[in-house]
Amino acid sequence: MDRAVVPLASIEYSYGFGVYETIRVSGGQPRFLEDHCARLQASADAIGLEHNYQPSEIGQYITDVSRANEVETCNVKVLLIGGRSAAEASLYVVCLAPYFVDRKLYKTGCHCTTYKYERMYPHAKTLNMLPSYLAYRDAQKAGAHDALLINRRGEITEGTRSNFYTIREKTLYSPPESEILLGVTRSHVLALAHRQGFTVVEKPIPLEGLAQYEAAFLTSTSAKIVPIRSVDSFQYSSGQPEMLKSLMQAFNKTY
Repeated sequence: MDRAVVPLASIEYSYGFGVYETIRVSGGQPRFLEDHCARLQASADAIGLEHNYQPSEIGQYITDVSRANEVETCNVKVLLIGGRSAAEASLYVVCLAPYFVDRKLYKTGCHCTTYKYERMYPHAKTLNMLPSYLAYRDAQKAGAHDALLINRRGEITEGTRSNFYTIREKTLYSPPESEILLGVTRSHVLALAHRQGFTVVEKPIPLEGLAQYEAAFLTSTSAKIVPIRSVDSFQYSSGQPEMLKSLMQAFNKTY
């Protein structure tokens, strides 16, 4: 039986010339499949990674792999690694154990640490993840759910593996799209927020200004919507506002 391998001599792989996606499979079905395939292509375009794979072809590979593994729930990881030409690019699709958030965090909120770092290609989900790995490792050591990345202006941009938002009254605030990864879950949460009557605003969110908001939360493929209880030494004094609870409930029912 043939096995998928990545040659250790591949300079493209060892130097991080590749992009990836993680797709949640639930009920045996890959979720937001077209969105993930489109973002994989957008990431490849952002770093000039040429390849001969079509989005529909990649989507079929993902579906086939998830079915072949006969799993109801898992994460499918897709790696697209560049080569010296489009013909030499390689695609890898593998099923991984699903990631489950501690369920109590959906009620109590999570703790986040911070890390000063700006990704070189914000819109590309690349294999060049060392700073994010180090930030997340430090967050885990501190008992945190994730680390929030802080830019040179002292503003929160995103988590190492999540998108970040704040809420005040009926307005949802997101960091500027030019500085963040455009998360697949994020796009569906923002669309749902509009339907729920939220005003959605893009604006810089300074770390020192968290107290002016009623709540903050994260979104990701695996975790959906996770409220934030605290960031470093700052802590939201009250529980989750009803509007955030309502958004979480609506997202769980819809998706």
